[in-house]
Amino acid sequence: MAANGGPGASVMQARLTELAERFAGHGFQVLQAATAEEAVAHVSARADLASALVDWNLDGNEAASADGDGASAAEEVLRALATRYNRLPSFLVTRGESVDNLPLWVSEVVRGYVWLLEDTPDFVAGRIAHAARAYLEDSLPPFFTALRQFEDAHEYSWHTPAHAGGIAFLKSPVGRAFHDYYGERLLRTDLSISVAELGSLFEHTGPIGDAERNAARVFQADQTYFVLHGDSTCDRMVIHASVAQDDFVLVDRNCHKAVYHGLTMTGARPVYLVPTRNGYGLMGPIPPTELEAAAVVAKLAATPFAEGANTDGPSYAVITNSTYDGLCYNTVEVARLLGQTVPRLHLDEAWFAYAAFHPLYARRYGMAVGPETVPEDVRPTVFATQSTHKLLAALSQSAMVHVKSAPRCPVEPKLFNETFMMHGTTSPLYPMIASLDVAAGMMDGAGGRWMLDEAITEAIRFRQAVSRIARRITDAADRPSWFFGTWQPDTVTDPETGVQYPFADAPLDLLRTEPSCWTLAPGADWHGFEELTEGYCMLDPVKVAITCPGVDARGTVTPVGVPARILTSYLEHRGIVVEKTDAYTCLVLFSMGITKGKWGTLLDALIDFKNLYDAGTELRHVLPDLIERFPERYAKLTLPELCEQMHDHLSSLKLTTLLDDAFTHPPRPQLTPAQTYQRLIRGGTQPVRLAELAGRTVATMVVTTPPGIPVLMPGEHAGEHGGPILTYLRTLEDFDRHFPGFEAETHGVTIDRDGNYWINCVTSP
Repeated sequence: MAANGGPGASVMQARLTELAERFAGHGFQVLQAATAEEAVAHVSARADLASALVDWNLDGNEAASADGDGASAAEEVLRALATRYNRLPSFLVTRGESVDNLPLWVSEVVRGYVWLLEDTPDFVAGRIAHAARAYLEDSLPPFFTALRQFEDAHEYSWHTPAHAGGIAFLKSPVGRAFHDYYGERLLRTDLSISVAELGSLFEHTGPIGDAERNAARVFQADQTYFVLHGDSTCDRMVIHASVAQDDFVLVDRNCHKAVYHGLTMTGARPVYLVPTRNGYGLMGPIPPTELEAAAVVAKLAATPFAEGANTDGPSYAVITNSTYDGLCYNTVEVARLLGQTVPRLHLDEAWFAYAAFHPLYARRYGMAVGPETVPEDVRPTVFATQSTHKLLAALSQSAMVHVKSAPRCPVEPKLFNETFMMHGTTSPLYPMIASLDVAAGMMDGAGGRWMLDEAITEAIRFRQAVSRIARRITDAADRPSWFFGTWQPDTVTDPETGVQYPFADAPLDLLRTEPSCWTLAPGADWHGFEELTEGYCMLDPVKVAITCPGVDARGTVTPVGVPARILTSYLEHRGIVVEKTDAYTCLVLFSMGITKGKWGTLLDALIDFKNLYDAGTELRHVLPDLIERFPERYAKLTLPELCEQMHDHLSSLKLTTLLDDAFTHPPRPQLTPAQTYQRLIRGGTQPVRLAELAGRTVATMVVTTPPGIPVLMPGEHAGEHGGPILTYLRTLEDFDRHFPGFEAETHGVTIDRDGNYWINCVTSP
């Protein structure tokens, strides 16, 4: 970092210029900044810094500042470096002042001191370059380091895969195109398990084992396992390792379908934990009363699967944390409640792998459950399964299983590994393993906190921007007052001062550091969920639900509405793809790859949609692809006319109310998933039209998207014709017929030419 003006500045600048020349000779590029603002900008924008040289007199003040307020410019830069980087070698340029007068924290974060006018430029450059090279070598995690070293050796390949480092692709025109597109380095690192020096994924030895143990340290686990088939395989693996035939298991009704596949594989007898729902149709948390010992005992007594079951109580429980819409539990409280009846707790954290790396999420992730937080007599062994690639930086399908054992039911690694090998592959893709290793390395220390803090900050800025635009539109009173919203509390309170702020005006630092700003207070209208206790559940700020006019969290329907499916169709036309769409909400994710430009584009699209709606724009100018596919249905409509038709239809059908009834009143099971599967593979099923489904037992899972969870499980009774399940499914069928192009995605359903739903059912024995 360059010195600024002042006595001797020209001499110092000359020495800095000499240093820059010497650094180039060591193979390093030099970035110079004359002010703290420039330096901090470099620190924020660059992830490739190898060392830093900071002038203590950067602001022209030779006196060392005290800790606390009034920090010097040099201190500002050093704090930015310490926040952004892990153990980056930072050196402090001094001019004669005694180093023992420096603030203590400065002495702790710098690697050493440089007197430019005393030591030679060659010596100083060599010293810093040596530290920079050591930092770069030490900063890489174990498996990625070993893989790079192996690839650099340029050994001939005499083993699988047959492309032999990409050479086979070069012998074909289409293969050459593939080789050139992905590059030689990726193909050279696609290796066989015959490469012993890289270790074994199944034996957890060598650099692979070192990488898993390093990830366990980073994620606060006792053991960590790398999985190359996504979180779905992690879920099945944990269930298979925890549950025996005819065991009772407690299952969150808001689980991924892979959990239910695990039930089929193991022959378990499920007892469901039913989450709440709100007026938007969003799935909420399981009430804490459902997890208490008395409630669990009552559920076991009421299940039709009691006869012939293992009667020692449930052997395992699984809960989704956080939910698709960003609701995360106080996992310490969940473990304390369920631990009274369940020895093993599985938290499916597919969308929550980052939670351990920011204090906002303290006590809200699986590995936070330990002897220091939950008493040993009730603490269960905890599994956390994470889809690492979803919201951390890893290749697709890369996932991890984390384990924290409890003495009452410890996980024996050798036994767990038997299940691991059943679900793993003997042909792992080494770049995927490297990406898991790197994902853990990226989150290790200050760097992980910095990246996550940036994602949280940008999510909050977007939320506040939407709120402020909505307020400006209302205050201007020169156009229709409606606009979109984002789902969060209307007001927040600073716990230190007691000051209450409208969300749009709350200090950014308060929102990104204070968990109470995001917790679901019991009875609050903004979230609409019932049966909660204080601090039990929190909304994750990086999962942003955009709310549309038409209904609120209490289910109150407004005369005018903009169904979310129309909005997201427009966003797709603009090249913006959201994560999930419900009736009046859509979900966007603020990952670590977010930028201001990215969310600014989304905000601009929301404003444009409003303008098109308010202007009564013809639909052919808004959704031209829809008009091309269904000209007779939509060609004569304007955007507000389509919104009105769909909103009136949804309102008349009371879809959100039906959805609540269907998903909070699970049907009675007739067969276990495993028993039903045996019927399925032996031909004991037949397709049945939805209109004739009353009284039948379904043979396959029926999953509606939204919300993306099962409404019917294999072996469950569909209920009566006027019951909540069949009424809800007929409503979806009716909606699909009225609004082609906006159909719900429903797995387990076949649709014929006339738009009729058909579902596979069990035949009579």
